[in-house]
Amino acid sequence: MTPRYSSLSEVQKDLGVGAITLPELVSYYLDNIERSSHLNAFIEVYKDEIKSQAEIVQQKIQSGKAGKLAGAVIGLKDNLCYKGHVVTASSKILAGFESLYTATAVERLLAEDAIIIGRLSCDEFAMGSSNEKSVYGPVLNPINEKCVPGGSSGGSAAAVAADLCLMALGSDTGGSIRQPASYTGTVGLKPTYGRISRHGLIAYASSFDQIGPITHSIEDAFLYLSIMAGPDQYDGTLFHQGYSLENQDAKPLLIAVLKDCVHREGLNEEVKAAFLNLTEKLKKEGHHVEEVNFPIVDQLVPTYYVLTTAEASSNLSRFDGIHYGYRSKEAKGIDNTYKKSRTEGFGEEVKRRIMLGTFVLSSGYYDAYYSRAQKVRRVIQNKTNEILAHYDVIITPTTADAAFEMGKKSADPIAMYLEDIFTVQANLSGHPAISIPLGKKQNGMPFGVQILSRAFEENQLLCAAQQLNACLKES
Repeated sequence: MTPRYSSLSEVQKDLGVGAITLPELVSYYLDNIERSSHLNAFIEVYKDEIKSQAEIVQQKIQSGKAGKLAGAVIGLKDNLCYKGHVVTASSKILAGFESLYTATAVERLLAEDAIIIGRLSCDEFAMGSSNEKSVYGPVLNPINEKCVPGGSSGGSAAAVAADLCLMALGSDTGGSIRQPASYTGTVGLKPTYGRISRHGLIAYASSFDQIGPITHSIEDAFLYLSIMAGPDQYDGTLFHQGYSLENQDAKPLLIAVLKDCVHREGLNEEVKAAFLNLTEKLKKEGHHVEEVNFPIVDQLVPTYYVLTTAEASSNLSRFDGIHYGYRSKEAKGIDNTYKKSRTEGFGEEVKRRIMLGTFVLSSGYYDAYYSRAQKVRRVIQNKTNEILAHYDVIITPTTADAAFEMGKKSADPIAMYLEDIFTVQANLSGHPAISIPLGKKQNGMPFGVQILSRAFEENQLLCAAQQLNACLKES
């Protein structure tokens, strides 16, 4: 019987001694996907293709020529391009669209002999916090199927949590990797903005979007990052250096706790208690933990939504029913084709954000909303940098609560938007952040702790995540 693997090193160890073959591992995951099809995590499974790829990589393993990721079976969020495969961003507007090229991040994983098992559902155009906004229907949380898995990378998180693949790629615009990781008890990493190429990622908000992994282990997350990172001629916003995975000495950390996040209304008492318990353990382990003021917490979500909807309004204008994707059958004439196709092709949440973005960019409102939000974004970044000038990392709960039940917040956009209250800071400021499992509520639902470090200092983030995780395991 195939064991449930929690890291790539475990897989490669068994592959190396012949305890399992890659085709057997692939069959194991395919069987799991079939048994868990009701979770609705996978939109499409590349069944025949992955079996042949597994045979090829297995031969490489036997001849000693396999890449660093041989044995990694990976799922792709449905907004990442993979040449010759359909990609739709879980939207009707892109129905049947087949990608002409592969995203740079995906290409680099494939080059190291990772294999792609299929594409995973997400909130439409990555706009959502529950994965209830997909044209393919909601994704269920495998820990409690009455609950959401989080979003927008809910399919990715559910697939890893349910053992349908070893790792899944997601995208994080305001917490879309970290929040579902928190809800499913997995590890979710958002690298520094500019660390991984966005080439081949269907854009939501270009100055916020970042590709990242959802994994079982902290070490795996940073291994995948080291493979995907680095310069790319197709993305001019990239940092000029790659990322080299280095284990740092586990010296005592200087840790800042955002007082305005921890001591606020809306934070679940069980989450708060577990978080404060962690801070006390860290102090006993010799780390310096101090609460600091971050008085602009209430400005985070409004600033985020003004700016991201403005960028979405611009980015999504290309999906028009003319060039490719869905076209209304009732369309007559050019203007009518645009209106009908976009009205029928986009879901309610996407249309809401396009309209909001168009409004804040319109004449007479640009300075009042968009321009002001850009200034507030700079204040947020400066304040974050100011704290990190004195501390190694900032920690907060990843989410204010564990996963909520399906349909509970879908009728209230504001309540849904506030799900991102702790995660949007890292996207507004561009800093790297990771969510690791913190604990479980009495109802069995997991929640995470978020760690944020200085820009392009992912090795500091890795070291801190390992030390916090070790502290949690001791309890």
